[in-house]
Amino acid sequence: MGIKSFRGAQAEQKKEYDAPILVSDYMTKVKDLILFKPDHSVLEVMEVLIKKRISGGPVVDNTGKLVGMISEGDCMKQVSESRYFNMPMGDQTVEKYMYKNVQTIEWDQNIFDIARLFYDSKRRRFPVMQDGKMVGQISRKDILKGALKLSGQSW
Repeated sequence: MGIKSFRGAQAEQKKEYDAPILVSDYMTKVKDLILFKPDHSVLEVMEVLIKKRISGGPVVDNTGKLVGMISEGDCMKQVSESRYFNMPMGDQTVEKYMYKNVQTIEWDQNIFDIARLFYDSKRRRFPVMQDGKMVGQISRKDILKGALKLSGQSW
């Protein structure tokens, strides 16, 4: 004869917490991003980076499709080449210096998985995609904000 439970009906277990942990909860939405075009001059980009206090951003074509990323480091490369070859900086475009082989992440990934990706890749930001379309960007700082909000929780 088997053992019977006399506890009766059980209430549904509550989650310990109901905190958001997805990339979409912490990313900057595309409508709030500073976007660059391939035909922008590198000088324009440098001015925006300094004025807005950001370290880089996505480069999109006229249809809004992601075609690359430009960063302070990419701009520094242009400054260095300009100095080395004694050439003016004004006529150089983003398209020449942007990083074209951009690694993207999906909107529904866990921020802790992305934290590891940031650590392993040494990147500062990733474009966020949903159904093949860029919907935002997440940065290291966004991950840290998420971790702070969840710091009192069991991960």
